Amino acid sequence: MSNLVLELRQGDMMVVNGAAIRFRTRSRIELTAHARFLFGRQIMPPNEADSPARRIYFALQTAYIGDEQERRAGLADAAILIEDFKAATTSASAVALLDSALACAKGDKCYQALRLARRVVAHEDAVLGRKPEPARPKPDAATVAVDLGEQRKKVARA
Repeated sequence: MSNLVLELRQGDMMVVNGAAIRFRTRSRIELTAHARFLFGRQIMPPNEADSPARRIYFALQTAYIGDEQERRAGLADAAILIEDFKAATTSASAVALLDSALACAKGDKCYQALRLARRVVAHEDAVLGRKPEPARPKPDAATVAVDLGEQRKKVARA
């Protein structure tokens, strides 16, 4: 595997293998081994999972960066949410993207699934007339870590 070098600004968040990390200073890091990670705007805080497509993204995010139990639950939640979304939409492109995203997630390619889900979120925003979000404040590291498990409970109730 080739190494990946990332440059992160002071205050940036990163989640690596389920652990939330906040950078206190500008940092350049090098990942030398396989890791499940997201950083910056890729991380969706639980309070932003406020629409069907965003709940799917959050479930897939949990399936990607959560611990083993959270990953299984996130994938199960994503499958349910995707079926519900597909039943309610008339968009063939959204259905195709979600089918691909679920197939990727089931094949342990959750990062690719997240990229596809992000496109569905953008599609949903356009359909609903929702404006692109302004730069959001960085979530607290403890909030991200704790809320991964809590959001799964909310998704299950929705």
